[in-house]
Amino acid sequence: MLTTVSGTPACPDADRQHRLAAQLADMIPGAATIRVSFTDPTQRWPHAHSRAWDAAGEPIELSRTTAKIAARWILRVWPEADWSLAHTLSIASATLTHSTARAASSRGR
Repeated sequence: MLTTVSGTPACPDADRQHRLAAQLADMIPGAATIRVSFTDPTQRWPHAHSRAWDAAGEPIELSRTTAKIAARWILRVWPEADWSLAHTLSIASATLTHSTARAASSRGR
């Protein structure tokens, strides 16, 4: 990432995260959340894969290309995340959480 003379990033991470969320909202209309993992049920080997859901929790059908591009973009914006676990991106807040944590919170834990 480019830096300014003071050594701070030219594009703060929060700005990148919000820009990515806006781009994904344009690319996947109606998406509220996107889950990213390295497990594609149609492949035998691990590689970036994503799935999307609308605000009502209904799945949104993604083409293979869109699923792969969305996953790769998210991976690049959050390189420090533990990608051995699945993560969920909230489009509205541009926040990334472990999918297991999200599932536990929705069960009241």
